[in-house]
Amino acid sequence: MALCFELVVDFGNDEGAARAAACVEPWPYTLRAGAFRIPLHRPMLSTAGPSVQVSVLPVAVGFGVAADGSLPRFDVTEAELEELARGLYALLARFEGYRIAMVGWDPECFLDVDDLAADWAEELSHGTLPGLVLAEHLRTRLPLGPAWVPFSPGYVWLPYTQQ
Repeated sequence: MALCFELVVDFGNDEGAARAAACVEPWPYTLRAGAFRIPLHRPMLSTAGPSVQVSVLPVAVGFGVAADGSLPRFDVTEAELEELARGLYALLARFEGYRIAMVGWDPECFLDVDDLAADWAEELSHGTLPGLVLAEHLRTRLPLGPAWVPFSPGYVWLPYTQQ
């Protein structure tokens, strides 16, 4: 089973916006993590399931990631991982049309609006889901507390911190 450090972006049913995000240049793209320059795999578009998602994975950072093949893993520290995450959020700021996004270790479980409303309302209100980015219009459906701040035009977030 793979453990992926990644940016996952949920576009709801807007496949056009997801395809546009998957084509954001420049590719190949590298991000700084301390002394490392870590390349990114090409974005992966998934239309299986209830919504369209795009995932962006740094090369050789996760554990057992099939796309990495036999590449040796980057041995990154927590500080380097946080710098890598900030680079992924900078990439996310270039995307449009998404509903929810997050960087982390397998963050897909946080990318469903109904699940957030039903199972994570307290965390949303208290601001204890750092790194979660939401489309501004979701404020009417989700109990967002005062810790939520602007991310990019039309989006709010709980600023990222490595856990």
